[in-house]
Amino acid sequence: MANREISFAAFYILWGQHRNWVVPPVHLRACHWMEHRGDLAVLRAHRGFSKSTILAAYNAWRYLRQPAYRILHQSESDPTAYKTSRDTQNVLRNHPLTKGMFREGGVQEWWVNGAEDSRNASMYARGILSNVTSARAEECQNDDVEVPRNIQTPEMREKLRYRLGEQTHILVPGGRQLFIGTPHTHDSLYDEMEKLGADCLTIPMFERECRIDDATQDAYPLPFVPEFVFAGIGKSARVLVAGRDYRMRGQTLVFSTPPGGLIDCYAGVAWPERFDGKELEKRRKRTRTINEWDSQYQLHSKPIHDVRLDPNRMVPYSVEPTFRTINKALTMWLGKARVVSARAYWDCATGRIGGDDSVLSIVLDDDRGNHYWHRAVALTGDYAEFDDTRNTKITGGQVLQAAEIVRGLRIPRVTVETNGVGTFVPKLLLRALKQEGVRCGVAESPARGNKNERILGGLEGPLLSGVLWAHTSVVDGPAGTQMKEWNPKISDQPDDYLDSGAGALLDAPVRIGQTGGKPPSDRDEDWRPTAGVFEVALEA
Repeated sequence: MANREISFAAFYILWGQHRNWVVPPVHLRACHWMEHRGDLAVLRAHRGFSKSTILAAYNAWRYLRQPAYRILHQSESDPTAYKTSRDTQNVLRNHPLTKGMFREGGVQEWWVNGAEDSRNASMYARGILSNVTSARAEECQNDDVEVPRNIQTPEMREKLRYRLGEQTHILVPGGRQLFIGTPHTHDSLYDEMEKLGADCLTIPMFERECRIDDATQDAYPLPFVPEFVFAGIGKSARVLVAGRDYRMRGQTLVFSTPPGGLIDCYAGVAWPERFDGKELEKRRKRTRTINEWDSQYQLHSKPIHDVRLDPNRMVPYSVEPTFRTINKALTMWLGKARVVSARAYWDCATGRIGGDDSVLSIVLDDDRGNHYWHRAVALTGDYAEFDDTRNTKITGGQVLQAAEIVRGLRIPRVTVETNGVGTFVPKLLLRALKQEGVRCGVAESPARGNKNERILGGLEGPLLSGVLWAHTSVVDGPAGTQMKEWNPKISDQPDDYLDSGAGALLDAPVRIGQTGGKPPSDRDEDWRPTAGVFEVALEA
């Protein structure tokens, strides 16, 4: 009975001695946390940490302490879950304190001596998408259930969370839930569990980090003295050598020649006995993107692919347009910037639940060449609703919603994408605008070519050039989320907001400034500096 009272850390040390391992201090830290964690717990540890090895030993220790304990172990697939099941059996059969405990069963479900439930196994191992409805357990384990192939789209992430919700009903009263893994997306389920109050232990590869996005200067002050300095990511990555590539002047990093490009500075390796400079450089070279490195080794919640359309590159603002009469002419202003053109682009859809969003984007331009993505609004319901069977008056629907937005911002033109269901929308919109007394033109634009190329063509240039601003409602809304998730290599993905915004940017007019002539007679309505008709003389 004395052996049953052993701590998990001591149990793990004995197992390490049996396997001729040198147990690192960071593993003992994880063991102590595993024993004393809360009922809802998350262990995030960098790749190569041996998370599953620790978990298998923990399971065997738990059966030693409580032979009637039941564990539902789930991973991203059945074969992956079976690995930990087999490893747990191996510990039970070979650990000095648990030899003879394994009783019967295969790899999917099996029992230990002392188990009291013939219907529910001591361990039941299945993939997270498998059916486990009838199971009962004291503990549900989720070992790397979040992987790239099951979180690529919001729908896939929702399906994963739905399956995880089944564990609530499987756990007996007082049961425990454990999540172990590394994040693979910006809205990782591990962050979600932390927000729900989970007991969390996070062990990144490096305790301290500092990034220089583009090292074009000779010197950079750092918040610590680095142990490793990396340049680049992927095949071209390398570890910089102190005294040759750089030197430290106190806590200032000084380059002999500015290297340019990405520089990462790190200190405090979690497992220095295993991850030396040679091993770290090898892993850095074999990591394809900086997002993959950040998520798998530093445990930042990012998608592992490069974010081609990074919403953080947009300049956020929160002001609304104002209209001023200057020199008897109406002008539009966004803060201190004068707006010289504006337009709306409508990517039509039915706007029904489960289908594509019907998105209207508003883009404004100032006289310095900046673009302002001011609105990205989903229109809902039927395209138009009428007051009676004779359809004499539009009383609701998407066209009235669009007309109200156009009225509020005094937009002079709406371009309607007329592919598919949008074929009849322009005439309905014209009718709604006329009915509501809104002066606005309507143009038709059948979308042609590859949609992903069109999205890149509209958004990527302004993003990289630093001329794309976005209202906070756009940055914090579905448009910003779609930008983070969007992958140009995937053809079928949520992109309605991006398609609408790109369409509005591509629809930018070519402006010829007003240098003279008679002011337009409708200056109280039109705020554009090029309003009216003017003669322009061109030299031959």
